[in-house]
Amino acid sequence: MAAPKKGRRPAGGQSRPGRALALILIAMVALTGGMFWSGHTTPRLGIDLAGGTSITLKAKADPGQESAVNETNMNTAVDIIERRVNGLGVSEAEVQTQGRENIIVNIPRGTNEKQAREQVGTTAQLYFRPVLAVAAAAPQPAPTATGSASPKPSASASAPTASDKSATPTATASTQGRALTEALKAPSPTPTGSASPSSSATPKATGTPQATPTPDPASAALEQKFTTLNCLDPKQRTAAGQGVKPSEPTVACGKNAIDQWEKYLLGPAEVEGKDVDDAKAALDQQTGQWIVDMEFTSAGSKKFQAITSKLSQQSEPQNQFAIVLDGEVVSAPRVQTTLSASAQISGSFNQQSAQDLGNILSYGALPLSFQTQSVDTVTAALGGEQLEAGLIAGAIGLGLVILYLVVYYRGLSLVAILSLGVSALLTYVIMALLGPAIGFALNLPAVCGAIVAIGITADSFIVYFERIRDELREGRTLRPAVERAWPRARRTILVSDFVSFLAAAVLFIVTVGKVQGFAFTLGLTTLLDIVVVFLFTKPIMTLLARTKFFGDGHPWSGLDPKRLGAKPPLRRTRRTTAPAGPVDPKEA
Repeated sequence: MAAPKKGRRPAGGQSRPGRALALILIAMVALTGGMFWSGHTTPRLGIDLAGGTSITLKAKADPGQESAVNETNMNTAVDIIERRVNGLGVSEAEVQTQGRENIIVNIPRGTNEKQAREQVGTTAQLYFRPVLAVAAAAPQPAPTATGSASPKPSASASAPTASDKSATPTATASTQGRALTEALKAPSPTPTGSASPSSSATPKATGTPQATPTPDPASAALEQKFTTLNCLDPKQRTAAGQGVKPSEPTVACGKNAIDQWEKYLLGPAEVEGKDVDDAKAALDQQTGQWIVDMEFTSAGSKKFQAITSKLSQQSEPQNQFAIVLDGEVVSAPRVQTTLSASAQISGSFNQQSAQDLGNILSYGALPLSFQTQSVDTVTAALGGEQLEAGLIAGAIGLGLVILYLVVYYRGLSLVAILSLGVSALLTYVIMALLGPAIGFALNLPAVCGAIVAIGITADSFIVYFERIRDELREGRTLRPAVERAWPRARRTILVSDFVSFLAAAVLFIVTVGKVQGFAFTLGLTTLLDIVVVFLFTKPIMTLLARTKFFGDGHPWSGLDPKRLGAKPPLRRTRRTTAPAGPVDPKEA
């Protein structure tokens, strides 16, 4: 008889449980350590559990443009509203569409309801303002004037384009004051040319000697506001441009090309968002870089031509125009030449950033407005009562499952309980980490999904245990029964979990709002069920099969062959033959 080849494991042979157990132990330690390192040791609670404000907005199109209420425009509106709500310092807010024409804004406890209503319910304000000065985000001490001349503007022989903003020189205090004075006292858009930092604003000649101009209190106040503005403070960023009319100069914050905050001193608005006819991201075929193409209305073309004609003759940073959305500078391109009906914004864009800017510019031309349908205040006490009731229901369900396992499976129930504990720990830690990572919030439907997952996880253990018992009933001992039962149980578990995960995925895609929390939790726990069964339950069973208590089929192990009605082992018997010799006549 040929000896079996070495190194090849026969079918149903023993596995190596230590590796799988070590792998899941490392994963548990790493995830738990990451949870404590991040400082978020509890899952983030949704508005129904933490309390807060829920605002429902309904989109309304301008007469004759009902088709404007579409998926693209609604998603753009969601992005704008989310930026606005985040400006209130509420990074945990949820903004999402519901149906075709509704937007739901959930703001957790801690945000003023009146302020939230004002910020969320109003239409986004988009303006094009000339840049008068740019400075670092935090207040800087005013540098001493040196009298050096400002750089001359460079002529451009290229096609009419506007390049995206980048880091610009910090304006001195004298430059800021001069620029602000010119913005307040020079209503004509006629360019005045570049001036050195040491020069002062010169009023129009009237034929009489001019006296030293009296400082304008409004100019001094705005200059002081610009000097003291700290764009690193979210509250100051939000309040910087509030309550300012389009016809007035203002200050604002924005990020430059290297994603650093800067503060801007801006002139009166020259072009409004409604003057933009269309804007979209495109790939420049010559340079291979992403750009943003803008198209203006007939009235907007005249305004844009006037402002770019003025800016193209100015020195940096006065040759920039800021695109201001809700008081924040989203882009500040430089003007190289006079532009009119169309323009291109180029710079350090990727596809996503170019599309985001195109959507923002297009939003100014959207014939959409939003009407506040309802503002509901959810108290934390109500959510706490519902959570308590849900947890009690979950504890009762878990207790009944454990009682059933103990009565029916006896010693095997220890494996099931340990597996449920590992699954619960992984679920809790991952939920705590997903809060700050992707904004996952634990709401009541999500809690229900976790409770339902108890039954799904327990079902996997039962399938495996029954397969092992079937092998024992066939007369096999426990160690080979554990290994031979695994392939059949594994196939059944994977098919069952795949169906559950598919149902959760479909539910997550086709639903909105809190139901998605149920679907997400159900899908997450289904995936964790596979991980726990493969890396914990099966290896633990392999190790327990080597012990005397389980291996010998102790009556309390749940694997007693006699209680299971096991068949006796099949043994081959030799056939006996009578010895050759005379036959007895009596026997014949």
